[in-house]
Amino acid sequence: MASLPDWRPTVLSVSDGREFPVRHVWCVGRNYAEHAREMGSDPDKSDPVFFSKPASAIVQAETIEWPPATEDLHHEAELVVFLGKGGRDLSPEQAAECVFGYAVGCDLTRRDVQARAKAAGMPWALSKGFDQSGPVGLIVPADEWQPDDIRQIRLDVNGERRQEAVLGDMIWAVGELLAALSAEVTLHPGDAVFTGTPAGVAGLAVGDCVHLEIDGLSTLDFEIVPRR
Repeated sequence: MASLPDWRPTVLSVSDGREFPVRHVWCVGRNYAEHAREMGSDPDKSDPVFFSKPASAIVQAETIEWPPATEDLHHEAELVVFLGKGGRDLSPEQAAECVFGYAVGCDLTRRDVQARAKAAGMPWALSKGFDQSGPVGLIVPADEWQPDDIRQIRLDVNGERRQEAVLGDMIWAVGELLAALSAEVTLHPGDAVFTGTPAGVAGLAVGDCVHLEIDGLSTLDFEIVPRR
């Protein structure tokens, strides 16, 4: 009889010393108006666009390997929400009560892979769901930190500012976004949700040092290194 696989879930660190096992990762596109426009979309006419990453793509690491089959790796700074409870068809108020904590994260994207897939009318899941494509910082519990409209999100590459916005620029606030997602799928404890990126996404290169921060959360720093 074949043996069962020796598999363990992805586990992330929380700022208070606890561990958070990741069940599934959801992401949303076009949640900042200026980013929607820079990607060629009209933010006034589109609903949230949801996609997913495998839980194994989420890492807390100081180095990120350059992924295969791409020459155009982009950074996308995001607020990431981690759920301690779940449900379906939730109201924004109910959805907000499901949040366990928050972290700053980076949705790394193989932009050339995505563009080719879109042009061919093919799925572009692998442009987003490759190994180490979702670095995140320490998770801060929701009873210690809450998003508000004036908190800033920033991303620097080699000390140069690339992305900067306030969380109030999000088209759908956290509760609204989670409620919309819960109308499509059942949310579960352990789910992580990347909430979208502001304008300024751009390419990275091997050797680049990336720094991300959201006011009040632990910072995220990583270096792009050659693929081993």
